[in-house]
Amino acid sequence: MEITSVNVRRIDKENSRMKGIASVLLDDCFAIHDIRIIEGDNGMFIAMPSRKTATGGYRDIAHPTNSEIRQMFENEILAEFEKVEQ
Repeated sequence: MEITSVNVRRIDKENSRMKGIASVLLDDCFAIHDIRIIEGDNGMFIAMPSRKTATGGYRDIAHPTNSEIRQMFENEILAEFEKVEQ
């Protein structure tokens, strides 16, 4: 699996930890939208798209199944965010 495209939209909201939204294209044939870029206490991280459950919690709609792939997503998205940031 290869990330073939990353698009980032910066969000400028005062007092918001969410700094942007990303879309990722995998192998030029599968897209994942609404990946949130969050500024956490220990730095920037990504949050995969999710929906609210009937019990009030949240559940990811799509997500990496292992830490290696999650790190790949995070590295690619945050690198693109830094480009957009400048």
